[in-house]
Amino acid sequence: MDYGISMLSLVPMRAEPSNRAELVTQVLFGECYEIISRQEKWLQIQLASDGYKGWIDANQHTTVLKEYYQEWKSAQHPRSMDLVQVISNADERIPVGIGCYLPFFDGMNVRIGDKTYLYNGRATNPEAETTIAQLVKVAHNFMKAPYLWGGKSVFGIDCSGFAQQVYGICGVQLPRDAYQQVTSGEEVHFVNQTQPGDLAFFDNDEGRIIHVGLVLEDQKIMHASGEVRIDTLDHNGIYNAERKRYSHKLRIIKRIFQA
Repeated sequence: MDYGISMLSLVPMRAEPSNRAELVTQVLFGECYEIISRQEKWLQIQLASDGYKGWIDANQHTTVLKEYYQEWKSAQHPRSMDLVQVISNADERIPVGIGCYLPFFDGMNVRIGDKTYLYNGRATNPEAETTIAQLVKVAHNFMKAPYLWGGKSVFGIDCSGFAQQVYGICGVQLPRDAYQQVTSGEEVHFVNQTQPGDLAFFDNDEGRIIHVGLVLEDQKIMHASGEVRIDTLDHNGIYNAERKRYSHKLRIIKRIFQA
């Protein structure tokens, strides 16, 4: 098996080996993966973080040794907390965004393979205990981020990417898609029993989970729908006051983060 790491702020991962194929997610800077197969100039990979599979352009691949990959996978890595920052050494300057991985960050340097890079921005501490207030504060960094199917950054993000990023920055690894995330946590039976940080899931007419949002205080919800926005949540679902209608039908609420 061969292994790699993203050395770009975001690497598109697609459903098929084509630039025209659906964007299913993005590989963040500093995120490791395993190569499953190859097809011409495309690599099918599986992310070390959440096990997600898809195709990336081979030109955006950087090789790492198996030993580094295994070390990366067994460690908890700090995440960038600045909306935009730079990682650099004498030869390279790489832009990174909030939520990107900082492998083996020691407070000053990031180690990737046998190279080190300077990072002087804000970073999370994986060993510190996260509070609900901190979780909500992280979420607010993504406000007004435009909706992008498969996106995971402040410059484009989808509903489940938003949930995964917020929780990931706070040290909790969620699956990538909403229908996978709904299997996590414990059910909250009534909207009036929710607490900030709970995840609310919404289904379509066929009963399939198609949307997720982060519950806030006072029965508000932050979610990616056109943009990352705040709307009202009740037992029916999400009510969009601007359009004077419900936009999503509530299925279930789960408590992931235990205070």
